[in-house]
Amino acid sequence: MEPKIIAEKLNLFYGSTQALHEIKMKILPQSVTALIGPSGCGKSTFLRTINRMNDLIEGVKIEGLLKLDGMDLYDPKVDVVALRKRVGMVFQRPNPFPMSIFENIAYGPRIHGLKDQGKLQEIVERSLRGAALWEEVKDRLAQPALRLSGGQQQRLCIARLLAVEPEVLLMDEPASALDPISTAKIEDLISELKQRYTIVIVTHNMQQAARISDQIGFFLTGRLVEYGETQAVMTNPREQETEDYLTGRFG
Repeated sequence: MEPKIIAEKLNLFYGSTQALHEIKMKILPQSVTALIGPSGCGKSTFLRTINRMNDLIEGVKIEGLLKLDGMDLYDPKVDVVALRKRVGMVFQRPNPFPMSIFENIAYGPRIHGLKDQGKLQEIVERSLRGAALWEEVKDRLAQPALRLSGGQQQRLCIARLLAVEPEVLLMDEPASALDPISTAKIEDLISELKQRYTIVIVTHNMQQAARISDQIGFFLTGRLVEYGETQAVMTNPREQETEDYLTGRFG
């Protein structure tokens, strides 16, 4: 299977401070890749290189290669707006727009030029179904999205991404602010979504990583210490640093 995303000797600097060191990783399509490691180890920084969110930070410099379907993401000719349509992102805390549930989902397709109300309604329903939220909100689409619970808001944010038909979903600790029941729904949803999307998730929860991911990458001080199939890494890590982290000796 051809990798969806390839990183080769990827380095990132914030000014004179190096945050990522020689990252080498191949991420497979239609799978869940979990990035684990202590706070400040570079996993969220790496995640944001995939849709070029780090471009928004002053003084950032990238070296090396990062490819999506063979396309160099840092080629000057790359349309960043088009890239972020292909590579969507869900953040740690739900961030619905201060508008109705319907308009939250319709916002992206409208921005990309879709005006047909019938097609917008189809997209809203399909996206909410894709995020396992339709049955809970179908009778109150005109209500403000901010009235939803935290877990529902996070699934709404996922539905908002699905509406613009991405290929890759980036998730930066999507369940860390949620209660256990909402977390379980998000995990179930991720397991369903990987049938159609490539998912990369940052999580501090190693049990969550074990439950939902196919591959796992352990980051430490900006380096990718170990990367492989989740079961192999979790049960028989090759590197002592990985074993120390997994057994709670640090982090």
